[in-house]
Amino acid sequence: MRSTSGGLVYSTDAGRMCPACRRPVAQCACRKAAPVPAGDGIVRVQRETKGRGGKAVTLVRGVPVDADALAALGKELKAACGSGGTVKDGVVEVQGDHVEKVMGWLQHRGYKVKRAGG
Repeated sequence: MRSTSGGLVYSTDAGRMCPACRRPVAQCACRKAAPVPAGDGIVRVQRETKGRGGKAVTLVRGVPVDADALAALGKELKAACGSGGTVKDGVVEVQGDHVEKVMGWLQHRGYKVKRAGG
């Protein structure tokens, strides 16, 4: 009996494969561009340590841009702070306590910024 959802999952030639269009994930044709998240237009910056072994991380939420622009913004923020980080689920994470620096950088770029959390 054949599986209806089966097929090539990984190829040594191209890496991970999209299950829908069966192309490499980097060249996926069925992947739709994520729409710009609807929000109130205010970027919220907070410092968080939960679940990170006591290490502080600066979180930036609510930036009204698409996923590609958010990744570029995250890269610029990390460079401006001189630290590492990532972009996950529409949230930019910058390693370390850089709340004031990030807020100033975003305000200089024309975003309305608020400090969130305690």
